[in-house]
This record gives sequence, C-alpha cells and structure tokens, in this order.
Amino acid sequence: MTWDIQNLFRNHAKGIVRSLRRRGLSEETAADLTQDTFVRVIAAQPGKSDGNHNPKAYLYQAARNLGVNHQRREALVEMVHLESDEAANLADPAPSPERIVYSRQCLAQTYEALGELPERTRLAFEMHRLGERTIAEVAEELGVSTTRAWSLIREAYRHLIGRVDAT
Repeated sequence: MTWDIQNLFRNHAKGIVRSLRRRGLSEETAADLTQDTFVRVIAAQPGKSDGNHNPKAYLYQAARNLGVNHQRREALVEMVHLESDEAANLADPAPSPERIVYSRQCLAQTYEALGELPERTRLAFEMHRLGERTIAEVAEELGVSTTRAWSLIREAYRHLIGRVDAT
C-alpha cells in the first residue's frame, strides 16, 4: 500500500492545521507540525501489517502526537520575553581583545590544517564549504561519485576538527 502524499496534503493539510490550532497551538507552530507530519509519513509510511488503512486518521493521529510532544517540550522550557532594547544590550557587538587573538589563532590553525590535506580532499572541501557548491556539483567537477565527494568533504571536516582548537 502506497499513499498519494500530494493528494493527501492537498485534501488534509488545512484540516490538520485547524485541528492543531484548536488544541491551542499558534498558527506558525501548527503549520510546522503539519509539515513534520507529512515528512514523517514520506520517510516511513505505515506498512501493510500495521492494519492502518485510513490515511486521514493516521495523519491526524500523527499530527496530534507531534502536537502533544511539542506542548510537553514547551512546558519544560521557561520562556522569557525581552523588550527589543533589552535584547540589544545582552550581546556586546565588539569582541574582547582575548577573543580576537583566539579567533586569529584558530584561523591560522585552520589554514595550516587545510595545507596538510591531500589536494583532492582540500579542493572538495573548499569548493563545498567556501565555494558554496553542492556535493553533486563538487562530485561533477572532480569527476567522482557523490558518495566519494561526500567522503572527501567529511575527511576534511574530521581533519580540521582534530587539528583546530576551536572550543
């Protein structure tokens, strides 16, 4: 059994949002949880053995469960509302001299660690991280598979994390 997710979304998304709103959630939260509901169904549709042959009921129950979990999490976290001028005074826009020196040291370590990488690994990392290219674009340019491109980038990240003292 496969579900037509597009039709289910078209037919039931607004109803799910309304249902979550009736449970006391904000419009934005209800919309987010509705999307989460469909993402979960796309990722793992219920199997035939689950005995659930009513997609609408399944979606509403999944959304309800996500709403309950969200409200439980919200109850655990204390929210403090700040006025905009209070929030602006929380963070100092100018870093301390110690922080500047530390950041420069980390940058120097990063530059040195990049120089230690094999050329292809360094190039893949730089194209992805600094050149803002997707893994597929990196793979195409290097003439490797996307899996291999991701492996090269991951190797670079691991090397940099091990070498740079950025805590």
